Amino acid sequence: MNDPQDHPDPYETTEAHVERLLGRALNSFDLPDSTVERLSTALAHSSALHSSHHSASLHRTTHRHAYLLADGGVLSLWELVHNAGRDGAEQHELYAEEAEARLAASRLPSGPPTHRSAERVLDEDDDFELLNSLFARPIPAQPRTYVPDNSADHARRVLRRAENADRPGEATARRLRSAFAHHITQAFGRRCPVEGGRDAGFTLYEHQFLLLDGSEVSLWEVEHTATPDGRHMCEVYEDEDTARGAMESRARVR
Repeated sequence: MNDPQDHPDPYETTEAHVERLLGRALNSFDLPDSTVERLSTALAHSSALHSSHHSASLHRTTHRHAYLLADGGVLSLWELVHNAGRDGAEQHELYAEEAEARLAASRLPSGPPTHRSAERVLDEDDDFELLNSLFARPIPAQPRTYVPDNSADHARRVLRRAENADRPGEATARRLRSAFAHHITQAFGRRCPVEGGRDAGFTLYEHQFLLLDGSEVSLWEVEHTATPDGRHMCEVYEDEDTARGAMESRARVR
């Protein structure tokens, strides 16, 4: 169940959502630095009501905010919203672990038992629905800014680490020697089931290069762990369709 009140702006970016969440939480300074750093790489987000409790004196809800990160992982924050403050105003607290949010909620005054309503807690199916909606969200387009930073050498390193037999050949490598600026965009990232019943991480990057003659060349890099021993592997392709086809052939990637 999505919480409509948590999205006052349907066009709110993930970055703005994170800033708003951290800005209103009374205890955001208690979050681990590593968690805040990982949040800075969030590409998409989804929020859902996890539990609620309402009585004559206390209104309390817990929300789960899930973020799809640049490395393909998912990070969750647990937000406790209540009116147990001194003046009854709505207050927000943020926790990195569900257990911490539950403990904080248990310490709030619950009011007279005769007026207490049953607490609603969403089950695992709701959690899976939340994550599915998160993965279904397209990764937002990022502004393209070419960076002149040893781009020809960057192209050479991308091609050198490619392990697929059908990687771009010498003609492409020769063209990229005149690259003087480049831009990197993540086009896909998530974990997917593969043969053997385990999950593997898949990430797709577009390396776009600006050449001295004004033309542009893209390399599409697939990073995954769909290898027999789970090791990290890189493959590089000249077009997006071929790169996505390679991912789909190794896992149920959609």
